[in-house]
Amino acid sequence: MPTPDPLAPGARVRVRTMMPPGHVRTPAYLRGHVGRVERVLGPFGNPEQKAYGHTGDRLPLYRVRFAMADIWPTSEAPSDTLDAEIYAHWLEPL
Repeated sequence: MPTPDPLAPGARVRVRTMMPPGHVRTPAYLRGHVGRVERVLGPFGNPEQKAYGHTGDRLPLYRVRFAMADIWPTSEAPSDTLDAEIYAHWLEPL
């Protein structure tokens, strides 16, 4: 029986809290927060490498949905959601 993909649509994930130097594409305000994979967008060249003239490793890119109340507890619209496109190396399956 095949093992289910831990980053398949519907999976809960946490954005890693890494703070690497240089060009980073993952918003700092999402780091450490939990969301759900909304869809898999496919593999693309890593923009964190491409920013420095490298080819960029092809990495899976995911659209992750977060509840506004989980990101900003005092949000005026806590039932709204925020979608962000985040590369696999930034996500931890839960």
